[in-house]
Amino acid sequence: MASTGQRARLPRFLPPDPRVEEPYLLTPKMALRVAILGGLALVVFGVLFLRLWSLQILSSSHYLAAAQNNQLRTVEIEAPRGPILDRQGRVLVTNVAGTAIDLWPVDLPRGTGRDTELRNLSAILHVPLKQIEAKIRAQRSDPLTPVTLKRGVHEDQVAYIYEHQSQFRGVRIRQTFLRYYNSQALLAQVLGYDGQISPQQYKRLRPQGYTANDTIGQAGVESSYDRYLRGQPGQGELRVDALGRPQSALQLKAQAQPGLAVRLTIDIALQRTAERALKYGIALAHKNGKWAADGGGAVALDPNTGEVLAMASNPTFKPSVYVGRLDPEKVAPLLDSRTAAKANYPGLNRAIQGVYPAGSTFKPVTALAALQEHLISPYQSLPCTGTFSVPNQFGGPPQIFKNWDPGINQAMTLPVALGYSCDTYFYRVGYEFFGLPSDRGHPLQAWASRLGFGGPTGVDLSPEANGLLPTPEWREATYTKQTDPCCWHVDRVWKPGDSIQLAIGQKDLLVTPLQMARFYAALANGGRLVTPHVVEDVEEPGANGAPPVVERRFDPPPAQPTGVDPSALQVVRDGLFMGTHASFGTSSGVFGAYKVPVCGKTGTAEKVVSLPSGYTGEQDQSWWVGYAPCDKPKIAVAVLIENGGHGGDAAAPAALKIFEQYFGVKAPATSSHLSD
Repeated sequence: MASTGQRARLPRFLPPDPRVEEPYLLTPKMALRVAILGGLALVVFGVLFLRLWSLQILSSSHYLAAAQNNQLRTVEIEAPRGPILDRQGRVLVTNVAGTAIDLWPVDLPRGTGRDTELRNLSAILHVPLKQIEAKIRAQRSDPLTPVTLKRGVHEDQVAYIYEHQSQFRGVRIRQTFLRYYNSQALLAQVLGYDGQISPQQYKRLRPQGYTANDTIGQAGVESSYDRYLRGQPGQGELRVDALGRPQSALQLKAQAQPGLAVRLTIDIALQRTAERALKYGIALAHKNGKWAADGGGAVALDPNTGEVLAMASNPTFKPSVYVGRLDPEKVAPLLDSRTAAKANYPGLNRAIQGVYPAGSTFKPVTALAALQEHLISPYQSLPCTGTFSVPNQFGGPPQIFKNWDPGINQAMTLPVALGYSCDTYFYRVGYEFFGLPSDRGHPLQAWASRLGFGGPTGVDLSPEANGLLPTPEWREATYTKQTDPCCWHVDRVWKPGDSIQLAIGQKDLLVTPLQMARFYAALANGGRLVTPHVVEDVEEPGANGAPPVVERRFDPPPAQPTGVDPSALQVVRDGLFMGTHASFGTSSGVFGAYKVPVCGKTGTAEKVVSLPSGYTGEQDQSWWVGYAPCDKPKIAVAVLIENGGHGGDAAAPAALKIFEQYFGVKAPATSSHLSD
């Protein structure tokens, strides 16, 4: 036992603490509490351990399958494109149901399985493997968005994929909309066609909300007004398994909004007549021995508003060849340059893209410019002779220019010279322009530019050719030592012959049929240049049979005044009336007896052409341009027959067909045509 004054020392549980006299002692009560807490902790951790073991070991396959069968995907729902209507509301283009095949690249098997599936899809869908791989690569930055492999899939192909669905991971068969052309081949170049967006187009249009699988307009109205036609796609959700197979019905999240209807200014009945008129003009040219006649273009305008009533081009094609399954043989003349050349470029819209020398249809431009510049007076007589010669500025014999009528020899006023289409009269006027002092500039070209040549008309279709209005500056820039090694010293000089030939619309001048129609519309309406347009408005169908609701009307810019003196304009109009009604008029045999008075001008323009047969040489381009009725014009028409010979023999009779349809008045049978 311990001595007095000393306490018995017990075993220590905790180290000594200098702040207390004695360390804490582990009492039985405290030990019991620690034991209880430890037991509870062991039970809790034991339960958690057993639950995790159950989830990961016993039920792993069950939950894996559940996860794999609960993948939600956002699916874009295609919006039907809007219809295209003619001015009377007749449906030209609409939609029909079709089938498309989509592929989610993320669902493709890895390794050789991927290659096998893609090869099988290529064989079944008749889509080249390289093309499929290219589409997948183009979307590699967005693997969760499907790739559309083909639209317009045949039902046999669909059935095979359904029957072998396990072999095609990530393949989805869906309903789509395909374009249907009620107009067949009519108006093909104007309507255009649609197709899947290209990688280049997607890169450019992506900021505007386009996706890599969008179908967009590729040409014509389908392209120019795609933003209205395409509508707004909807959205849905689809539950799929790990192989990309749907496990539920599509749940609609946002309804697709159909595209708006686009109403054209075109009258499809007049369009049909214009296309038949081109064939008629070509047939007449063949009958007259012009074996190379093989195409043409025609335009009919409202001269007061610029509305395009008809726009035809020959040869043509059926836009339906681009719908669904592409037949390589049918699309070759539209996509392959060599095949297109042999077929004379059926995809070319000659009305706005074809460029030709204007020939005598340009003489009213020269007449107005000469009157405005006071080089001639309206009723001043100038000799119309068989030839016209000018001194050679480089020495040597004089240069001789021939008239289309070598036997003529009489004095003519300007209206008579226009009606008769005297070349030598206008040669003299052209030579007057050449002789002007340099401080006068180039007034002939300046007036031609003011009257719409050498630049775009502003029509709401693309691409549109500018044509060519030659100037001394253009000639100097074009003919250089690099481009013309042998003769650039001479060719770059603007010579008398350049002004003389420009005065009758020859040599370097190039115009489109639409430019010519627009100019003659200005002659008809008092000297204002209208902006041609083919679309009137976009609209939504009315509910329950109500009239359509116009969403936007496309009013063209106001007609541009050209500054032409009204008296000068009337002199030219008198000459155009003589051309169709005087005994010497170059198209009086076609229009002289027609009940509706028509005013206009023929043209026979020489052009060097190269034909698929191997022939290269000069051929006459047959022109007729004019308007009717002469006193209150309602329609302006331009017709060109390629390699068709004299304007009065091919183009003028074709133009008469268009007037007959427009006015509903047939012309008496006639066979007498003069030349020009």
